Amino acid sequence: GSCFPKDVKAIIRTAQQHNLDFRMLRAAEEVNERQKRTLFEKVTNHFGEYLRGMKFAVWGLAFKPRTDDMREAPSLALATALVERGARVRAYDPKAMEVARPLLDERVVLCQRSYDALQGADALVVVTEWNEFREPDFEMMKALMRQPIVFDGRDIFNPEHLKSLGFQYEGIGRR
Repeated sequence: GSCFPKDVKAIIRTAQQHNLDFRMLRAAEEVNERQKRTLFEKVTNHFGEYLRGMKFAVWGLAFKPRTDDMREAPSLALATALVERGARVRAYDPKAMEVARPLLDERVVLCQRSYDALQGADALVVVTEWNEFREPDFEMMKALMRQPIVFDGRDIFNPEHLKSLGFQYEGIGRR
């Protein structure tokens, strides 16, 4: 859960205070931090570094589904990086909207419905695996989006099914 990174940091600090070097824990911490940048790297690998004027829909802001917990949420790093590169971001989360609002750049538009975030989007980035995202109306999605591209950070969609519907798909750990 969202406490894991805090716990790892605390154990590393305690080890250092006792002159112990827990390399494996430091490596776990580095991997966890790097993982937060993976979706953004997939976006820039696809579109290039220049994102000014592009619009991205983000589905899922909370650290995990069925909560409004934003501690260590990868969505924060993603939205911030997109905005810093000049992209416009429209986001939706079933529970975490109010908690996310003060944590996000004011340029991130929080939408009332998942499909609202897709309006004119160059791509959808799925960050949190909420059940309501698992079986969307793909035809409606395609009609709302400027480009039917999905970056699936939780591997909730079947890549072959999306490709057969005319979407470009990028998952985590699979293509």
